[in-house]
Amino acid sequence: MLIQRPPRIPTSEITPEPIYQARRQFMRQSLALGSAAVAAGSVAGAVAKPSFVADADVASPAWLSQKIAGAAADTSEVNDKLTPYKHVTTYNNFYEFGYNKDDPAKHSDTLKPHPWKVEVAGEAGKTGSFNLEDILSKVELQERVYRLRCVEAWSMVIPWVGFELGSLLKQFNPTSRAKYVAFTTLKDTEQMPAQGSAFGTIDWPYVEGLTMAEAMHPLTLLAVGLYGKALPNQNGAPLRLVVPWKYGFKSIKSIVKIEFTEEQPPTSWNISAPREYGFYANVNPKVDHPRWSQATERRLPSGLFSPNIIDTQMFNGYDEVASLYKGLDLRKNF
Repeated sequence: MLIQRPPRIPTSEITPEPIYQARRQFMRQSLALGSAAVAAGSVAGAVAKPSFVADADVASPAWLSQKIAGAAADTSEVNDKLTPYKHVTTYNNFYEFGYNKDDPAKHSDTLKPHPWKVEVAGEAGKTGSFNLEDILSKVELQERVYRLRCVEAWSMVIPWVGFELGSLLKQFNPTSRAKYVAFTTLKDTEQMPAQGSAFGTIDWPYVEGLTMAEAMHPLTLLAVGLYGKALPNQNGAPLRLVVPWKYGFKSIKSIVKIEFTEEQPPTSWNISAPREYGFYANVNPKVDHPRWSQATERRLPSGLFSPNIIDTQMFNGYDEVASLYKGLDLRKNF
């Protein structure tokens, strides 16, 4: 049974910050008039620049800031109210920097996201180590407004900036033996101090994986920014996965390795607690976590005296991915 989507809201109320409202109105008017803002690296004649840009300073090299500023705006109809930037960047799970929600924002200044390399390995015709700027030079960035549902039953709505993972994977010519794609986060106790803690529950580095079909789906994104700025360290700088129909822990941060594999790869939370966290981790309100219900979620911002509780939707509302799981028991394969 599909859960009813949250009610549609007026565009003028899409975010509480007046500057976001003004920018969104300007961009919509520009689109209606057919004017094009062409940034460096964008396709000639295409409408560029994200619709939602935070008034915030995020340290990043000039080439990346320019690339993000030229990302194609998300022109689709947005039916959810955006989570304010300050909540997106201060309420995080990134256990490499601590286990409290505010620890990543407080302690992630030790991360050095530039320069950055990504190793590509496994069942592919082209492998090696690649600079982030070389990777981004071959893709077109775009803004995508996605819901993010955490397995802990809280959620956000975030305007990411990134590119389709599939467009990158194709460049490496995966072979017929490539059935899965595995991802690895940086392991460096100087940059990620909590990795050296004796009280951790994860065997570092953090690892995740998708089926090849999931990885190639057009909704699957590799993000380098949010709210029109480079990713802050606490949100997974400089490169993170975003899979909007899965619980948030699948969207691995600070990626340093992508590997094509024939066998299903291990994933960190499944290793740590296999009874609680499966490989697929699709948002499913009908399958409860062993310790809490998944039928509803707390959409941030939400407080004790002003709770914002909504029904959780199957696949987080992204019904177009249902065909990926035809014939698969999603209770058993949670």
